Amino acid sequence: MFPFTPKHIEQARLYVREAEKLLAYRKDVVTPQVVEEVTLESIALKDAITTRDKQTIETHMQRLDDVCRKLQPPIRDGGWRENVEVFVVAISIALGVRTYFVQPFTIPTGSMQPTLNGIISKASDSEPPNVLTRAAHWIVMGRSYFNLEAERSETIQSVEERHRFGISLGPFTYTLIRTDAGTYSIGVPAVAVAADQRCAPGRKVNPGDIIARGYTDSGDHVLVDKFSYHFIRPASGNVFVFNTAGIRTREHVYNPNAPSQFYIKRLSGVGGDKLRIDPPTLYRNGAPAPEPPFARVMAGTLMKPVDGYQGYSNGPKGGTFPILGKPNDTYEVPPGCFFALGDNSFHSSDSRDWGKVPQTNVVGKGWMVYWPFSRHWGPVK
Repeated sequence: MFPFTPKHIEQARLYVREAEKLLAYRKDVVTPQVVEEVTLESIALKDAITTRDKQTIETHMQRLDDVCRKLQPPIRDGGWRENVEVFVVAISIALGVRTYFVQPFTIPTGSMQPTLNGIISKASDSEPPNVLTRAAHWIVMGRSYFNLEAERSETIQSVEERHRFGISLGPFTYTLIRTDAGTYSIGVPAVAVAADQRCAPGRKVNPGDIIARGYTDSGDHVLVDKFSYHFIRPASGNVFVFNTAGIRTREHVYNPNAPSQFYIKRLSGVGGDKLRIDPPTLYRNGAPAPEPPFARVMAGTLMKPVDGYQGYSNGPKGGTFPILGKPNDTYEVPPGCFFALGDNSFHSSDSRDWGKVPQTNVVGKGWMVYWPFSRHWGPVK
């Protein structure tokens, strides 16, 4: 981590990373010419970064942005809700999002519940409420409604999540539904649509039939403190964010060429710590982990949760993890590394699954939930 890297160079590096991610998502559905253009412009921007000349870098950033637009599918107008989402994101950026000091992070999964919420979706038979109610629900709870009716007789073929500009942030995420007669897009993540069995591939629909209807509550949006860890060491009990470069997560096992992702977990052990899990207790160096966040998780069990916490486990329901997969198994955290666990232990792929987190992968400390305005709003605990 280099605290004095010029901001335009940091932004340029971000452009390159996002362009490469977007190309990985879309290269199989665009022409070879577009793939070549994006590749060449990415290389040109990398070369410009080495010059450190601000004007040259900004020129190549604009050129890369222009060619990346060719990777995007045509999307129907998402209406007022998308406009409001973009407005909120713009405010976040104005407050310093994606700078050296603070970066936003969206909780996509339930691995940290109930400490932090992932995306929660529910199918519904009722029509969405009126516009004013929907607007209020979105602003306060991050709730987005979807209601898609078939326009013709057709058969659903696939449901795929897409990201505008390769950014997996609320307003840039949508779901593309393909049928044998056309396509539809809904401005919510695929997990929301998947909650509605009416949208299952293979289903035949007639004009006016409901393809998908329900709502999705946005995962918690967290601001990550990228500054503090330059001066203090990450400590057990911290909620921290790291990238998965060089870590054999499930995504990288199934697709070795997949780009790295950002994970958020609880730091449960530092270099030299010896860990063991005898459900529901996490032992560190022979004694139960003493920090309050661990005590909170260990207060419950799978059969008797306490405030939503079910204790620590040796694996998912009906299975075991390669690391700490049995009550007597131990693991010593290597020097310069950390051990990451999700608070939702039965539903978390973490260090029990893929091992250590090198210190070089650490992005920062979970600081505060800035949206939605739920009971989690405020400092991350």
